[in-house]
Parts: sequence; structure tokens; C-alpha cells
Amino acid sequence: SANDLALLLRAGALPAPLKVLEERTVGADLGADSIRAGAIACLVGYSLIALLMVVGYGLFGIIANLALVLNLIFTVSIMSLLGGTLTLPGIAGMVLGLAMAVDANVLIYERMREEQRLGRSPFPAADQAFQRAFVTIVDSNLTTLIAGVFLYALGSGPVRGFAVTLSIAIMCSMFTAVSLTRMLVSLWLHWRRPKILPI
Repeated sequence: SANDLALLLRAGALPAPLKVLEERTVGADLGADSIRAGAIACLVGYSLIALLMVVGYGLFGIIANLALVLNLIFTVSIMSLLGGTLTLPGIAGMVLGLAMAVDANVLIYERMREEQRLGRSPFPAADQAFQRAFVTIVDSNLTTLIAGVFLYALGSGPVRGFAVTLSIAIMCSMFTAVSLTRMLVSLWLHWRRPKILPI
């Protein structure tokens, strides 16, 4: 089969001369630089998201930021347990996972604002917000998870690394954005018993 392939390649070859215009040698440092740049981009992105959440949602933004930090720690921990190597596509998967976690928190908090505008007191408003946002969060995360499965099944190399990291980050965000954020908000509401939600 190798001889047949070589014959086919030779048969289709055109007698065109090769003229070298530019030649470059890429060392291992390029990959390290790319990963360093990706990590810096991830940190800058997280910092901007954290600032936006605090400005937009106050104390609840701080709770969301704590959930995001734990999401990142869980994702890296699971990657480490699986023996995965963090590559540039992997960092991109982590960033997208963080974005999905932020999206879940924004959905919950905006729903809280709506419930409060409808005249609900803080406890029922928070409870309804988490219940009603849950379906949307599961739907969006499940859709992304299915896309990750297909990327892993049909892709190769870096695409698979992206798919694995994204899938892990999505599963972690389901825990941190829904369960952990809900627990922290509930604890704060029981502790302070506010008349209105500070959101």
C-alpha cells in the first residue's frame, strides 16, 4: 500500500522547481511561551470577570467569585488526577468553562432581581431564582457537554485536549454555580436575614 501511495503521488507530481523564500526553525520554547501567554490571558480574564461581578452584584458577586475560584481549583485538580497535561487548547477549555460558570451565576442573580421586583421577600426570591434558573443552566451546560463529547470523538490531539478540559470545567461549574453558590447565599440569608436582597 505504501508503494501504491508513492506511485500515485509521483504520477500527480508536476515538474515545478522548489524555490525557498523563507525557512524557520521552531524550538520547544514557542510552546512554553504560548502556554505562559494563555495562562496570563486566563488570569486577566478572570480578574475582569471578578471585577464585573462585584460591580454588578455586590456581595453576591463576591460569592460568585469564590465559586469561580473553586471551579478553577476543581478543574485543575481533576486534570491532575487524570494525569493530563495543560496545553494551550486546555487553557482555552478552562476559560470557556469559567465563562459558562459566570453565565450560570448571572442567570441566577438576574432571576433574583426579577423575583424581588415582583414583590417577593428575600428567601422566596432566592429560592425561586435558583429553581427557575436551574433548568436553563442544565440545558446550556448539557448542550456544551454534548459538543465536548463530539469534539473528543471526532477530533484529535489539541482538539481532544480542549474537549476534555471543557467537559471537566462544565461538570465542575454545575456543582459550583448551582450547589455551592446556593449554599453560600442561603447561609448568608439565614445569618443576616435582610429585608431586601443586596443585589
